[in-house]
Amino acid sequence: MANKRIESAMKQAVYQRNYRRARDRALTRLAQLYPNQYKDLLEEEKERDELEGKKWGSLADSPVYGLDYTPPNGRNATTQRATSGSDQSNLGGEA
Repeated sequence: MANKRIESAMKQAVYQRNYRRARDRALTRLAQLYPNQYKDLLEEEKERDELEGKKWGSLADSPVYGLDYTPPNGRNATTQRATSGSDQSNLGGEA
């Protein structure tokens, strides 16, 4: 039962990743075809997010994404990745 749930979750994750990838490519193409409309819509969405309290800032503003950030366990992200022993990159393509 657990294996079936894991397989189902993995298939859903792959589907979602592929969908987002295709959606992002389509959005890029639309932005290139209609740059002025894209900028206008992007500005509208940015204003809406700010009204809802969702800040548009740089990742550099957040200490979590800084290279010198040390989490509570005392190991920084670079050290954690280098010593974790497993490479979970997505360089292999679709599953």
